[in-house]
Amino acid sequence: MTHPFLSIIGIGEDGIGSLASVAKNRLRTASLVVGGKRHLAHANSLIQGEKETWSNPITSSLQKILEYKPNPVVILASGDPFWYGIGPLAIKTLKPAEWESFPAISSCTLACNRLGWYGQDIQTVSLCGRPIETLRPALTPNRRLFILSANEETPHKVHNILKEWNISYKHFYILEALGGNDEHIMALSSTDTLPKDIHPLNIIALELDNFCPLPFTHGRQDHWFANDGQLTKQAIRANTISALQPYPGAVLWDIGTGSGSVAIEWMLTHPTCKAIAIEARADRADRAKENAVRLGVPSLQIIKGKAPEILPDLPPPDAVFIGGGLTSPDLLETVWNALRPLGRLVINSVTIEGDLLLFKAKEKWGGEITRLHIEHYESLGSYHGFKPARAITQYVVQKP
Repeated sequence: MTHPFLSIIGIGEDGIGSLASVAKNRLRTASLVVGGKRHLAHANSLIQGEKETWSNPITSSLQKILEYKPNPVVILASGDPFWYGIGPLAIKTLKPAEWESFPAISSCTLACNRLGWYGQDIQTVSLCGRPIETLRPALTPNRRLFILSANEETPHKVHNILKEWNISYKHFYILEALGGNDEHIMALSSTDTLPKDIHPLNIIALELDNFCPLPFTHGRQDHWFANDGQLTKQAIRANTISALQPYPGAVLWDIGTGSGSVAIEWMLTHPTCKAIAIEARADRADRAKENAVRLGVPSLQIIKGKAPEILPDLPPPDAVFIGGGLTSPDLLETVWNALRPLGRLVINSVTIEGDLLLFKAKEKWGGEITRLHIEHYESLGSYHGFKPARAITQYVVQKP
């Protein structure tokens, strides 16, 4: 019986000692072995074929692996190749019969066993090749968190940004070279200074304290979003996100994004949610991007341009939001045609002209129209009363 041409082998800091005999045999018989310098050094005594470190960009090495088929190839990876690893990318174009995997114990599993933590309760954030701002949404009071470090500088960057964000913690653990001869664990309090000589292979474990977090639910207070007045206000925004019905992996078009608040809150509902924010004014587009970075979703895609002209080149959306600037029937038609089946269209109108377009859209596509009124309690001289905000006409429809 022949085995798959590609073998993905997880290897820990203990080297080849813990590899299964079949994994060792795959290394001995491989025509090509690809991995990081550290991985290749660990397995060097078993490798008889060609060795190659990962290229930059990594796609060059992946292409070379495919060119070797059907000759046997091994990829060496850290721990579990399918946990923040190379695995999914390496097999993206392969059939199930063309690959196999031999995972080792992951660094997160080792960290739980060193610290005595329940693994199922710990959220993990990777900062390997990712902006440090992506850490922001994961910082919630009195929780435990793993952070996968890119190198020896990552703990210092995390330590500094926690201070900048006023995030307090009980313990800041740095777990170095887990599973190897150089394994070392440091437990630091909030008053301790981080050492300079940190091992480049490390994982951070945080025990967070009580602090004011970025709210977890949508409808965050307006002060979170820098704006020039072009902002979907908190109460209306909460209603709008609920009407859009985000779910993991879904793509939103936010047309006329202004401060980016709706797109940002969409992305904050789940780490895999994506959004494309379209804004004609460059200053507002730049501000929306700054808001996205500060609130932990730097991958928000900003398109500077005017709809509907800018829309045909964009990937199809699962949901579309149009704010208070609806003026064109052409925009509605373009958006409706681009929307995926079962996708949702939500429009907030503040003008009679916009309302008329919504009434016509409802006649054509169905859906619901709702009038939203918000009043705020405030002083009236020596007395008090409620001041109404501008009413919003909201249209919600799901495409068949």
